[in-house]
Amino acid sequence: MGGFISQETIEAINSQADIVSIIGEYTRLESKGGSSYMGCCPFHHEKTPSFSVSADKKLYHCFGCGAGGNIFKFVMEQEKLGFSEAVEFLAKKCNIPVKYKTSGSGQQDEKTDSKYRLIQDYIELYERVSTSFHYFLLETEQGKAALKYITKRGLSLETIKKFKLGYSPADRFWLKKFLKKHNFSEEFLNNSALFSDKYPDCSFFSNRLMFPIFNKDSKVIGFGGRLLDPEAKTAKYINTRDAIHYKKGENLYGFNFAKKAVRENNKIILCEGYMDCIAWHQCGIEYAVAPLGTALTTEQIRLFKPFCEEVLLSMDSDGAGQKATYKDILALRKEGFTVKVIILSGGKDPAEIMLKFGAESLTNAISGAILDSDFLLSKLGELYPVDTPEGKTKAAQAFFPYVDSLQSDMQKESCLEQLSRTFNIRLEAVRKDFQNRNRLQNQNNYKPAVQVQEEKKIVPLKMNAELRSVLALVCDLDKFKLMRSELSADDFEDYYARMLYEILEVCFSENSLSLNSILNHCTDEKISSLITDVVTQGEFTGYTEKAVRDSIKLIKTRSLERQRDKIMNLIRTFRPVTQDDRNYLEKLLSEKMELDKKIRQ
Repeated sequence: MGGFISQETIEAINSQADIVSIIGEYTRLESKGGSSYMGCCPFHHEKTPSFSVSADKKLYHCFGCGAGGNIFKFVMEQEKLGFSEAVEFLAKKCNIPVKYKTSGSGQQDEKTDSKYRLIQDYIELYERVSTSFHYFLLETEQGKAALKYITKRGLSLETIKKFKLGYSPADRFWLKKFLKKHNFSEEFLNNSALFSDKYPDCSFFSNRLMFPIFNKDSKVIGFGGRLLDPEAKTAKYINTRDAIHYKKGENLYGFNFAKKAVRENNKIILCEGYMDCIAWHQCGIEYAVAPLGTALTTEQIRLFKPFCEEVLLSMDSDGAGQKATYKDILALRKEGFTVKVIILSGGKDPAEIMLKFGAESLTNAISGAILDSDFLLSKLGELYPVDTPEGKTKAAQAFFPYVDSLQSDMQKESCLEQLSRTFNIRLEAVRKDFQNRNRLQNQNNYKPAVQVQEEKKIVPLKMNAELRSVLALVCDLDKFKLMRSELSADDFEDYYARMLYEILEVCFSENSLSLNSILNHCTDEKISSLITDVVTQGEFTGYTEKAVRDSIKLIKTRSLERQRDKIMNLIRTFRPVTQDDRNYLEKLLSEKMELDKKIRQ
């Protein structure tokens, strides 16, 4: 990487990339004549196709959910990539070399480059180390005990190779010596998270079964290690600590293998750990992942949110597992997922059930998964004495955060009715307590497991004259010069019209005023969706120069009127005392008269 990706590369990809072929890898598209294609939207579940792709305009737009944009936006959303990563992804697909440029701030570019190279170097290091661990497991005498353990747990050689399982030697000094022989520096290795902080020559992992952690591109970025010596007085599992190239809260174990199956099945299984995840995959249920020993994070949810609508939770039945299940349910419901809980029986985890009863048993467990509301009410019935008024009150208060997390009033009402039926409480009383839940919780010193976050204020998007005029320019960019010669962004009152006009100004100043560049600069989903909608439908075809001049006159007049109103308000409230005050008032009156003159013109 040599700086920022050049505009030349971006335009080359946009020109050469076959948007129909690339999007066709994610959803089946059918020709509707000419350059128009339709299919089911890959961003939301639907049975009747409402997703349109235009081959000549190189745009997609869903008339159902409103998703829309260019090929870069599509790859960013589907693959959960940043813009630069999406460009590199498409460049590789199209066999286009990526050219970089400096931004003019050489020091910052050098810093960005240095960090990028360092991250890539650490990923390469982890790839090498995982290959060594894998070799130790399969090909050496040292790894025999680990291989025997893992095969005894029911894993096949095919699965072991797929997940690249390994063994870290008992000699804690071996790895450092080995890597230094291959010209890795002491400082580089000490910051790799592969060695002990206290004893930097000692490997962090020793005599453990190793589970490589892959990023979404199937590159090894970390490890989990399982203890093999039952007599050792140390943690059963240890994991790579966060480093420059790895953040455990931003990754999911097995997601690189699961992504395709998650999309195809419109669901994902979240399970407890590495072995659980691998067992599901070996049984042919390949949409299972694990959260890497952390509470489920927003970043982890964002990884799979574009691919599915349903989440199945498969957590341990102990106290910690149940607490994690409760928190995960709330976090997932707030993101709009349907959530079910898998109830396992006949073994302590999926691997044991697979070994005892075979793959069919796990498949049946999925079929028997219960809705999260049923699961929670069942557990609350066990936790509290719901045959007493006090027990019913506590159970209801514990259930209210779940109701809060639901995204629709209909869902909330349905769950309150379910609570009423389950614990035999009058529905009116349930509704009243739910409405007064904050006061009741404060009285009882009750704190929900996960606090409900206050929603951010959203600026509503309204299709007014200002917004329509700028959208018309997007459809006929040759006329932008005419408008910018008369108006500035400050002349727009509408939030979204001003935002879009500023994007046009940026693209113009960068000498890249094109539909593709505009969409790449859009950070607001509503605006990019609106652009693709009007362009796809050809709403502003034939927008004349006279129409542009009429829009300019309207926007300019309204801007002048707002300035005049502001001055009028100052004049009305101003009370001159000194000569300077009187001079200032005369200045305001003069400005008001000048504005009146401009408005009349």
